[in-house]
Amino acid sequence: MPEHLTISESESLVMEVLWTRAPQTADEIAAALGPANNWQDATIKSFLSRLLKKGAIRAEYEGRRYLYSPVLARADWVDAQSRSVLDRLFGGRVAPLVAHFSEREALSRDDIAELRKLIEKLDK
Repeated sequence: MPEHLTISESESLVMEVLWTRAPQTADEIAAALGPANNWQDATIKSFLSRLLKKGAIRAEYEGRRYLYSPVLARADWVDAQSRSVLDRLFGGRVAPLVAHFSEREALSRDDIAELRKLIEKLDK
């Protein structure tokens, strides 16, 4: 993912719809997101326009409508977002992140078991 590409929280909701199923029309995206977010069609079209300008999605004209598809892979976006949080808040280190959550009792027994498995796997 290009470093200059930033996607807002609202734009990420549009991306999630496209990552789930693509291509989709603006009307299909609006049907998936509009009611739950109280967004009008024009709002969805604004998000699509911004995502097109950023190069995160592409549009192909078919018949009398555009079909939108992601260019940016979800895994690349998640990786960039994760790296950004780690760098900004924890100096790029995972251990302080885990410590932060453990100190606030935000880790369940299942989370701890999963972390143990990951550490064992990394240790081998």
